[in-house]
Order: sequence, then structure tokens, then C-alpha cells
Amino acid sequence: MSGVFVYVESRNGQMVSVSGEVLGAAKKIAEELDEEVTAVVIGSDVEAVAETAFDLGADEVIGADDEALANYRLETYGPILTEIVNENEPDAVFIGATTQGRDLSAWLAVDTDAGLIADAVDLRVEDERVVATRPVYAGKLLCDAVIEDGLQIISLRARAFPAAESTGESGDAEWIDADVADTDTEVLGESAKEGGVSLSDANLIVSGGRGVGGPEGFDPLRSLAGVMGAAVGSSRAAVDAGWIPYEHQVGQTGKTVSPDLYMAFGISGAIQHQAGMRTSKLIVAINKDEDAPIFGLAHYGIVGDLFEIAPALEAEFKSRLG
Repeated sequence: MSGVFVYVESRNGQMVSVSGEVLGAAKKIAEELDEEVTAVVIGSDVEAVAETAFDLGADEVIGADDEALANYRLETYGPILTEIVNENEPDAVFIGATTQGRDLSAWLAVDTDAGLIADAVDLRVEDERVVATRPVYAGKLLCDAVIEDGLQIISLRARAFPAAESTGESGDAEWIDADVADTDTEVLGESAKEGGVSLSDANLIVSGGRGVGGPEGFDPLRSLAGVMGAAVGSSRAAVDAGWIPYEHQVGQTGKTVSPDLYMAFGISGAIQHQAGMRTSKLIVAINKDEDAPIFGLAHYGIVGDLFEIAPALEAEFKSRLG
């Protein structure tokens, strides 16, 4: 068997958004290769995820559904994914570059002795091989990479590709008997913070840095984000100072984001921060220092006091959004 395989990540019985983007990208590549797309679904009570995969363009779905797979663990998911790939011998495997996807793509590459290209932001086909464009040097440059022989494993950056559109198609998944490996690890439970917008999935991000001056400096940014329906981000400096939790950090040692709009308040724009947000579609920088590096990356810049500008923007958004 050949074709393009997509690992479909799910949470609480629902496909995560990045997997819809990966399916859309895989479908285009498969058409150029004259191949079919097979989705791989692993978890517990994931029949609905398989149905969604068919609807978003998968020609086939292979899945493992078992209560023992309710919580993701690399030691259990990895061998199952490897088994499916080895038995079906696809030309390429695409995986979303999430925390889980990075785990599994590395495991699969080692287990199958295959090449791995991480964090692709664009794909094309040349000479029957997939060429992936990915950022290098902390995002300062883009390079093209290709795996010349054998299985091609490529992880795709979230929000770098448009999501697949509904086709209205359905199908019958092939469910395998999962040989769930015994492990010494146990997931005791999961907890999620209530409220707010997920930084990784956000279309709009309002982010603050050292220039906010302290924990209270994020208050006007949170208020603005609430009106916009945006997520709140931060630079490493603000996190290191204890002004905001690490989960909000954007940058080389934080989250990599690609929203439609990224608003940077009081962020100087060190290369480590730029590495996490430079692929944003529209960047607006607000800073007192007209020589701040962030202005070299921003599409629009405002030199001024963020504590005056943020409330003014909030009032304008309230007026326009009702």
C-alpha cells in the first residue's frame, strides 16, 4: 500500500483543530501524487473523530479504539502508530506539530528508520517527493527540505495551512485490535483552566512584555483582549518577572503562534520572541522606543504609551463591534 497518511490528534472525543489543517494540506499533496489520504485515529470513543476525518477529505480511516488509550502516553500510542505505518507502507506521514505530534513524529522516525522534517509551514511536490518549507535560525530564514529516499515524515506547524473544508462524505473505518503496551507511567487526571482563549488556537492575540511594567500592566491588555475575543500572550521577560504564568509565553522557549493578528504591547522584539510569532499574518507593535527591534518585523507600528493606546483601541473596538 502507498498513499499519504495523517495522524489525527483528538481530545475528549473531538478532533483538534490542527489535524483539520493537516488533512487539508495532505489532500492537496495526495492529489499531486495521485494518491489517497488515510487518517490514523488512536484513542478511546473516537468513532466521531473518524467520521470527522471522512468529512474533511480522508479516503480511508484506520483506527485503534480502546479504553486503555483514553489518555495519551507516548509508550502506548507510539507502537500502535508504528505498527499501522509498517503494515501499510505509506509514502508520507503528516502530523500536526503539537506537543503530542512532536512526540509521535520523533518516535515514528526512529522506529521506522525514516527521515523527519519538523515544523513545516508550506508543502509542494517535486519529482514525486514532498518538499517542505520550514523556518531555521530562530525563524529568521526559511529553507526547503526534502527526504530523498523512503518514508517521509513531516510535522506541520499549526495555523500555517488552511483547514480542510467539509465534503459531506462518510465511510467505514478499519478498526484494529490495539496491542496496548504495559508501561510504568499512569495518567491520574487532567485539568484545564477555565475561561479565556487558547493561545495555540487563537486567531487574535494581544501580547505584553517588559514594557507593561508589572502584573497590573496586563489588566488593560486582558480587557482589550476580552472585547476582541483574543488570547493573551507575553514575552519571556514578563514571565520571568512573575507577572504572568508561563502558559502565556510566546517565543523560542514558549509557544509558537501564527494568528491572523498579533498585537505586541511593550515588547522589544528580541529574536527569541520573534521566533514564536513572526509567521503571524498581521503584526501591530506598540512601544515607546521607536528603535525597538519589533518595529522591523511589524506591519504597523505605534510609538507611544501602551496605557493610553490600549484603552483607546478598546473603546474603538467596542464602538465597531457593538
